[in-house]
Amino acid sequence: MAKVYPQEQESTTSSQSHDDQCVSNKRERYTVWMKSLVLHSNGCTVYDSNGNIVYRVDNYDRKGGREVNLMDLQGNVVCTIKKRLLAFGCWEGHRYYSSNSGCRIQKEQPWFQVKRYLTGKTACEIKVGSQNLCIENMSIGKSFGFRIVNKNGEIIAEAKQKQSSSGIVLSNDVLTLDLEAGTDHSLIMALITVYGLMCGLM
Repeated sequence: MAKVYPQEQESTTSSQSHDDQCVSNKRERYTVWMKSLVLHSNGCTVYDSNGNIVYRVDNYDRKGGREVNLMDLQGNVVCTIKKRLLAFGCWEGHRYYSSNSGCRIQKEQPWFQVKRYLTGKTACEIKVGSQNLCIENMSIGKSFGFRIVNKNGEIIAEAKQKQSSSGIVLSNDVLTLDLEAGTDHSLIMALITVYGLMCGLM
């Protein structure tokens, strides 16, 4: 049976704290499985190249919940994603940080905002502070995929259906995710969570 996670390269993220692993100075490869580890729940699970879980989303409610949490392996909330009630197709993410007492506190101002588009190659536009990004669909036929690009059209993250080492294409809920060096991993995972909610995958 093919493993759901890759083994092509070494990774040290599993031995680092979450704050240390948010940005890497090298290209990284993850596997995103659009399944929750909790029975009868919706969500996704993210593995590093050694098969270690690094992020997870467990949406205990029905699919497409209005509020979900992106967590690290220890269950610490990294980001809360909320669907804006008075704006169609809009989400915002609120980042958490550790206080001096060790508690996790949600920042008041949104970390990012996402606006969905219903037509064209661009699935949604994203504003992160002064930075503008977008998610582009790459699905062809039954092949599922997408990429996150900056305003200059440079790809910062790309997800496509995973292939096993023997070349077998796995189902469209198992994705290989490539992140460029210098990318904030927790931001990309939060944006993928929004995209999964948009597509009804969690």
